[in-house]
Amino acid sequence: MSERDSSSLLWFLAGIGIGAAGALLYAPQSGEETREALRSKAEESREYMREKARRAKIEADQWVERSKEAVAQQKEQIRSAFEAGRQAYKEATSTESSS
Repeated sequence: MSERDSSSLLWFLAGIGIGAAGALLYAPQSGEETREALRSKAEESREYMREKARRAKIEADQWVERSKEAVAQQKEQIRSAFEAGRQAYKEATSTESSS
């Protein structure tokens, strides 16, 4: 990182700090109200994430179930094809033996 980039980053971070301090000093709410608002937003975010996680789990479970069904269907098709091949082989060999 060049010295110029480092200096720009330092000024950017200083600006963020000054802006945050100014926002706290001139906030229209008291400290207790601000903390309560932050707690409320944190709780809303937590509930939002829980709901998203719950929905993701449901979707994953559905995906797994569909995959299991697809595998079972493929297995049955392979089993049927194998049995049909076995039957055709038996018929072909028994016809040749009796000729």
